[in-house]
Amino acid sequence: MIGGKWKVLLLWAMHDQPRRFGELRRLLPGISEKVLTQHLREMAADQIVRREAFDETVPRVEYSLSEFGLSLHEALRPLGAWGTQHMDRIAEVRAPA
Repeated sequence: MIGGKWKVLLLWAMHDQPRRFGELRRLLPGISEKVLTQHLREMAADQIVRREAFDETVPRVEYSLSEFGLSLHEALRPLGAWGTQHMDRIAEVRAPA
């Protein structure tokens, strides 16, 4: 459900507030529109993300985490804490010889 480079970062980007497509693009430099669209569709199909379309003069769409998505974000929080705690060691191991 969260495989790949971008889905965990998308979870992080939406955990505190709804985001529009353009906001997500800016928050995740390097992600292509195609990949962002694909991942948002997959995460919506998996009921991790809610897609809400607003019928306004200038239509807009917002993406937010569902309750299921928020619980997944909480489950990943300890993994993020581990990464932060061991960041120096990870960088050392990955440094070119």
